[in-house]
Amino acid sequence: GVIGLGLPTVSLGLLAAVLDLPTAMALLLVPSLATNVWQALAGGHARVVLARIWPFLSAAAVTVPLGAEALTAVNPALLAALLGLLLVIYALVNIAGVRVALSARQATWAGPPIGAVNGILTGMTGSFVVPGVMFLQAIGLPRDMLVQAMGMLFAVSTAALAVALQDNDLLSVSLGAWSALALGPAAIGMALGQRLRRRLSERRFRQIFFVALLVLGMGITARSLQDAGSMDAAGAETRSLRGVSGRSPDNRRLRLRLPPNQPD
Repeated sequence: GVIGLGLPTVSLGLLAAVLDLPTAMALLLVPSLATNVWQALAGGHARVVLARIWPFLSAAAVTVPLGAEALTAVNPALLAALLGLLLVIYALVNIAGVRVALSARQATWAGPPIGAVNGILTGMTGSFVVPGVMFLQAIGLPRDMLVQAMGMLFAVSTAALAVALQDNDLLSVSLGAWSALALGPAAIGMALGQRLRRRLSERRFRQIFFVALLVLGMGITARSLQDAGSMDAAGAETRSLRGVSGRSPDNRRLRLRLPPNQPD
């Protein structure tokens, strides 16, 4: 509510620190979609913003299912490490104050490919911010319009992610119910944040936010790489046992060698 991007970014990072990545992504669907639709519509500039960024948004949405294919094909710990790395990159860029400016002409041709990259990374990690938010910051939108534009990006990305998770059998009724229960606290926090936006020093709050995001991303990356290493070691041990026994160690059977029948 304060800076327009805290809910999906921070919540996904915190959930991914204690849960597997697909579960964390599923739990965020309802609160992320609801709060970002709200954010996208609040402010009175929705038509103007949409007219400027619809090619970018379209590419960001249609490529999410492509990235989501990795959720069932790649070691989930590696995808969580990628999420942590994206959070680190985004935090460092904002802490350093790096800004890129794109003209209207540059934004027209750069929007679709940047949106496509953002969509693929969203499908793989559930994170919407890299490089999508950087693009929205670069096209020179006023503050309130930028907040609306980020709400649009997060809303369409969340909707596409829900479809992708369902297609990959990673979304269950129970996860949907838990996600719906998270909507209440998320809405309260969003409302409080929007009120605080007018009272707090946004610059100071952003500094604290991105330092915390940096620490969180580094922690997720380190833990996930450690988990990936442990899983690879376990897989190597399993393959070794299979090579010795000729079958899976879980299916090995004890074979008794009986002496041949002796004449009476």
